[in-house]
Amino acid sequence: MIYHIYQWMQQEHLRFPGIGLFQFITFRSMLAVLLSLTITMVYGKRIINLLRKLQVGESVRELGLQGEEQKKGTPTMGGFIILLGILIPTLLFANLDKVYIKLLLLSTIWLGLVGFVDDYLKLRAKRIAQQKGIAYKKGNDDGLAGWFKILGQVGLGVIISLTLLFNDNVKVMREYKGQVKPVGASEIKYQGGVRYFVKANEPVTTIPFIKDHEFNYAKLLPASMRQYGWVVYMVVIIFIVTAVSNGANITDGLDGLATGVSAIIGACLALFAYASGNLILADYLNIMYIPNLGEVSIFIAALIGACIGFLWYNTYPAQVFMGDTGSLALGGIIASLAIIVRKELLIPIFCAVFLVENLSVMIQVGYFKYTKKKYGEGRRVFLMSPLHHHYQKKGYHESKIAVRFWIVTILFVVFAILSLKIR
Repeated sequence: MIYHIYQWMQQEHLRFPGIGLFQFITFRSMLAVLLSLTITMVYGKRIINLLRKLQVGESVRELGLQGEEQKKGTPTMGGFIILLGILIPTLLFANLDKVYIKLLLLSTIWLGLVGFVDDYLKLRAKRIAQQKGIAYKKGNDDGLAGWFKILGQVGLGVIISLTLLFNDNVKVMREYKGQVKPVGASEIKYQGGVRYFVKANEPVTTIPFIKDHEFNYAKLLPASMRQYGWVVYMVVIIFIVTAVSNGANITDGLDGLATGVSAIIGACLALFAYASGNLILADYLNIMYIPNLGEVSIFIAALIGACIGFLWYNTYPAQVFMGDTGSLALGGIIASLAIIVRKELLIPIFCAVFLVENLSVMIQVGYFKYTKKKYGEGRRVFLMSPLHHHYQKKGYHESKIAVRFWIVTILFVVFAILSLKIR
């Protein structure tokens, strides 16, 4: 909004002291961080008090874990704080005409609403039990039906994939090596010369640690069917959005765990976005040049600021939980960002914690069912899943688990960043 006011003032040749700073993405990114921190840290306390007044308290299943009694009644649905910390700075400081900003705002609101409905239904089930005088025990079937969550994630994946494939404002530029300028090519003055870039209207991405790193999803099909490569791309994007959002949701089981991991991943994606959106860096690193990607930096800055600010109240002992309102949205945002910067194949690396948490549940459930069918008694691989509960059962304090998972995330993020040079 403020950026568009700046644009209007430029068109009308109006001058205001300091208004010229809004032309710089770095300046607007810093403002986005500061505002998101202010919203989450200052106004976050008021939102927590409001949630407590509305009796939006967490119901904890009795799993025999250390400290679970102290968590009962802690306000949940605090994901609203994160969402406000992301949306308000982006709406104020970003260029809302850019298709990538529109996609990211849609991803945030879309899965934020899905998570809110899930949290609301759980809260309603609790209140109905209290009205009937029944002891409420939290269960997996209290909230939104699993198929409806999946439907929401699939819908978002369809929108993202179709937009990136068919929207004219989405460009992945390749340098044209010929002598004659091709029809529709973009002319860019660079390093004292002129370069021509052609748009890639194909489902392409980046394969990490490979010299010829560009990959077209259509190559997964026989040559006679490659015109349907967009279908393969859509399926892959749907899977990624679903997996990452569920991974973030599962990881949100300890104070500060999912929030801290998401902030670190956000910093990684900020670097990828900056490199891919800068012609000089993209040329030096020999990676895809994606025009108009710079505005994404403002959104990511707001994301990082919102996560860090929320940690002020979410670290042990947590004064608020984000609930599905926050965790599903964070996962969807991370997936969308990775897809937009064409680094979705790096997700298993920089989202390693989400992946392992997901796999621990799948392994536990699968092995339990297999052994129960074979031996008549279910057996377990872990003391409890997801993985962070396994370490709780082993006696580790949840603060130590959360911080060590952050450290592991930093290590994997650094490894992912190395893919820019190591091939």
